[in-house]
Order: sequence, then C-alpha cells, then structure tokens
Amino acid sequence: MENRRKGMTLANKQLAAGWAFLTPATILIFIMSFYPIIQAFITSLKKGKGVNTVFADPLTYNYTRMFQDGIFIQSMKNTFFYLIIEVPIMLVLAILLAQLLNNKDLKFKGLFRTCIFLPCATSLVSYSIIFKSMFATQGLVNTVLMKMGLISENINFLGTPGTAKAVIIIALIWRWTGYNMVFYLAGLQNIEYSVYEAAKIDGATGWKTFWYVTVPLLKPTIVMTAIMSINGTLQLFDESMNLTSGGPANSTITMSHYIYNQAFGQGVGALGYTSAMAFLVFIMVAILAFINLKVGDTRD
Repeated sequence: MENRRKGMTLANKQLAAGWAFLTPATILIFIMSFYPIIQAFITSLKKGKGVNTVFADPLTYNYTRMFQDGIFIQSMKNTFFYLIIEVPIMLVLAILLAQLLNNKDLKFKGLFRTCIFLPCATSLVSYSIIFKSMFATQGLVNTVLMKMGLISENINFLGTPGTAKAVIIIALIWRWTGYNMVFYLAGLQNIEYSVYEAAKIDGATGWKTFWYVTVPLLKPTIVMTAIMSINGTLQLFDESMNLTSGGPANSTITMSHYIYNQAFGQGVGALGYTSAMAFLVFIMVAILAFINLKVGDTRD
C-alpha cells in the first residue's frame, strides 16, 4: 500500500522500463525496415522512370507486366532451381560435418572447423572471381580433367546453361556450408552427452541415434538455418552477377540480378517496375519463412 501511495507500483515501473528500452529499437526498425517496405509497395503502383513517376492505370500494371516478362519468369525459375538443389544439399552436408566435428575424441577439431568455416569469411566478389578463373575454358578444372584423361577437349563450363548453373550451385555450397555448420555445432554442444549414453544403452546404433535423437533435438536450429538459407537464395545476386553475368542468354540470371539490371544497369531505371519485382520477392520470402516456422512448430 505504501508503494502505491508514493507512486508507481513495482510492476508498472518494470513495464515502463521495458518500454523505455524497446521504444528506440522499435522506432529504428520501423524507419529502417517497415517504412521502406511500405514505400516500395507505394512505388510499385507507379510507372515512369527516375523521379518522373505517376500512379499507373490500372494500379496493378507493374504486377501484370511482371508475369508477361519472359526474362523475369526465367530469373524466377533459375532462382527456385538453385533453391531446390542447393539448400537441401548444403544443410545436409552442414549437419553431417557438425556431427563429425562434435566428436570429443577427434584430434585437430579446431583446425578442421576453421578450414570448413573459412570460405564463409571470403569476400563474395573475390571467391566469385576465383571460381570464374577455375572453371574457365583454360582454367584449373579443365586442365586437371584433361591430364586425368576424363575429357578430350576443354569444356566451356560458364558458357553452357547446364554447367553454368552447376558451377553457381557448387560455389554456393562451398561458401555457405561452413556457415550453417557453426549453428549446428553450437546446437549439438547444447545436447547433454547423457542423452547419447542413454540411447546407446537402449541399443541404438549410430544412424538411429543421429536420426531419432540428434535431428529432433536440432529441429529449431534446422528450421532457423532453412529460413536463412531460403531467404539468402531468393535474394541471390553476387554469384549470378560476378560468375556468369546472368548468361548465357539469361539462363543463370536470378531475380535480384534482373531487378538490379532494370533499376541501375541501363541508366535511369523504371523504379515502379523494379519495386513491384522486389515486393514480390519479399512476399515469397515471407511465405516460405512462415511455412518453415509452421513445419518446425512443435507446440500443441
């Protein structure tokens, strides 16, 4: 009673302190994230170039135009192709490597972990240039294959649609597997060793222990890495831009690369049209993230 007479109760003081800490971050998030999203949607309803834009008639003009644009449709197909192939392979490799490197009896664990994570610390432009030189017609890969007698003439890896996509997928797996491995390794180290001992006593083999013990306990981490990987792949830009320049004949171009070309690659771009494409990518990311969260939600 005395506290109430003097002023705010302890609960109200805690609530006020919480809002005091949250408010600056909330304002920054709104200014830096939500306001640009709202502004991008408004811009997507306009047509014209540069600052000379007016609201389109009809307002859905840019969204209709997207699905009549053959190159954008191709970029969408390419992006989802990378997503379907690269993300599962990368995440499976990451979790297997984390399981191997979590072995308490393994020597030089720190060295192995560093070597696998190191590609992630490499500059995006630098590693793209390295892969481009490796898979060039006169590059290292062709030279090795020729010396091994596996091919009779050099392969134009970056000039053929199928092999160019394969190079991009290999590059993505090489760079991001170690990044995801770190999350799985952290998750594994939070699992009590007594759980594995109990599974061993119950007669579980190595594979059964991994599938029925490790994977379920890592489910939140798997969902998180899946969301991040899907998000990153849908916004894929550097590999398409620096490795293949979207070629040959737009067969490897991604949605973000095409949006960049339309906005900045040809002088003053049609900002309304590019905003519509960017907003569609945002919706795709949000939907796939929501699906992943629902799949990973273990609550009743």
